[in-house]
Amino acid sequence: MSQLAQASCEALSEGGAMASRLDAFVPREAQLRLTRAIADAFDQRDVLIAEAGTGTGKTFAYLVPALLSGLKTIVSTGTRALQDQLYHRDLPRVRDALGIGLKSALLKGRANYLCRYRLEQAKGEPRFTSREQVDQFQRIVAWGGRTHFGDMAELATLPDDSPLLPMVTSTVDNCLGSDCPFWEDCFVVQARQRAQAADLVVVNHHLLLADLALKQEGFGEILPGAQAFVIDEAHQLPELAANFFGEGFGMRPLQELARDCLSECKDVPGALAALQAPVQRLELALRDLRLAMEGLPVRGTRERALGKIEVSEGFDHVVEALAELFQCVVGMAEASIGLDACAARARELSTRLSRWLGEGESEAIPGFEDDEHAHDAAGDVFWYELTQRGFRCQRTPLDVSAPLRQHREQSRAAWVFTSATLAVGGRFDHYAERLGLEDPPTLLQPSPFDWPRQALCYLPGSLPDPGSRDFGRAVIEAVKPVLHASQGRAFLLFASHRALREAAELLRGGPWPLFVQGEAPRALLLQRFRESGNGVLLGAASFREGVDVAGDALSVVVVDKLPFAAPDDPVFEARLDAIRRHGGNPFRDEQLPQAVIALKQGVGRLIRSETDRGVLVLCDPRLLGKSYGRVFLDSLPPFARTRRVEDVQAFFAPESAGQREMDLS
Repeated sequence: MSQLAQASCEALSEGGAMASRLDAFVPREAQLRLTRAIADAFDQRDVLIAEAGTGTGKTFAYLVPALLSGLKTIVSTGTRALQDQLYHRDLPRVRDALGIGLKSALLKGRANYLCRYRLEQAKGEPRFTSREQVDQFQRIVAWGGRTHFGDMAELATLPDDSPLLPMVTSTVDNCLGSDCPFWEDCFVVQARQRAQAADLVVVNHHLLLADLALKQEGFGEILPGAQAFVIDEAHQLPELAANFFGEGFGMRPLQELARDCLSECKDVPGALAALQAPVQRLELALRDLRLAMEGLPVRGTRERALGKIEVSEGFDHVVEALAELFQCVVGMAEASIGLDACAARARELSTRLSRWLGEGESEAIPGFEDDEHAHDAAGDVFWYELTQRGFRCQRTPLDVSAPLRQHREQSRAAWVFTSATLAVGGRFDHYAERLGLEDPPTLLQPSPFDWPRQALCYLPGSLPDPGSRDFGRAVIEAVKPVLHASQGRAFLLFASHRALREAAELLRGGPWPLFVQGEAPRALLLQRFRESGNGVLLGAASFREGVDVAGDALSVVVVDKLPFAAPDDPVFEARLDAIRRHGGNPFRDEQLPQAVIALKQGVGRLIRSETDRGVLVLCDPRLLGKSYGRVFLDSLPPFARTRRVEDVQAFFAPESAGQREMDLS
């Protein structure tokens, strides 16, 4: 055992620094095994893939060796919310308990920081569509005059999807860099400087990958000096990496470019008169293109979109309008740094648009939708996605293992990948392959919870095939006795939004408060569910993660179908096709592992602490009727299992609430 491993274990053991100085800290064998493996990876600058089941205490398990090692460490989390929790709650507690005064910093992507230049540009502009927006903008202006860090998260009342955010924050495309008149007071620059001087920097996966993919987020000089990387919630990394190592453009960035061109005209005589017409033509071309895309699937390949003649012509008109705007703006670039930046953005967007349209490749054949033509020789998939009022076009690489391997090897640092859901059937082969790792050191540390006592897995009998029309109604009929036994307090996860809506209609008017994804903002929905005490929460795929409700408020998790990826995902379909072409088995090599990980994420919502108790209801009859069902069941914690609803009722009966052991499998 290395000295770092020994010191880390001592700090986390009985009588150690953590137990002595933190209330309610309980040493755990699982946590000690994990911290020992992480410390060894740090000490040897090695790689570690570690699955740490819920309750292991993985955050402390990696923070302790990170702080004791003295190595410059980057910790990356899955979301900004987890990033804030780690930096503001967990890290100070561990640092104080260890008595170590190392510097730390919180670093987010530039879109999370107030841009003083864009705030000034937005003042007095007729962009606001309601009195509420005017009031919110005034609050941003007032806050901007007193904030020390410029982190938009400080404005708790500002919604995440507020249309004001892109008006007062910058992107890599519209940032003026060192030419900005507010460069000396830039919140992004200041955050970067704090991170440069810190021993431990907390980032999120989006920022980490943007840097690795050379997206010029402005933070590139931070990562080369890091000696250790800890990737928490690491199961998210491969999919996110595919987006960042690709390239995209969308309707909104083009609309923002058009609006910014006009806002930069204030101090340039004659600019407004010259730019109004080309800006209007671009905005009209974008609206016409979006209208032409009506009737297309929400997601599809480039060939599917361009196969519709109205869409192909619509893109041509956007290309022409963007070129015209560029020619007008570039002629005025020397008169204004803002217009110069707009010209650069127009050129970049034009280049991306041309690449996506496949200029230089063979022309798309109208109506031809062969998936083999949805990706090029380099293994990239070209696809689109429609939103309610816009669209986005993307180039996504099928395989990101090579660039991830290159960055990892060039760093000469320790890399720790950890999550509660990485293994499939006790093996890490699928995950390691996607990261470009060959036979890496691994650790599978199961959850330390007493699963036979704390939880029960109910597999209802007599349910129809998941593809049948009556399946949704049959699921609700099977679940209702469970909800009566548990008195609500349930989270129902659905494989599709259609199934979610059907379930919501079938459950309305019942004895439990109903909280349905999409009917309120996510944070508000979860808050109301927690406070209700007997609510029933309905969610789809995006709710598999981030629903952290410990205690009695959540005592049942229901999964309607095995979460195989949607068949309309062009990137996933292209990945399956590539596996097939290389002699692999798409179902075994990709579809099954992905579904197992997704199911484990959903199941992980049930038991969050040593005192939680609950029932998992798995409604898909394929778990017992298909041979691959065993792979799913073997990847889950060691639940006691039953097919009798009476056992569920007994589980929730008052007399069973104490200590109990069950063997119902």
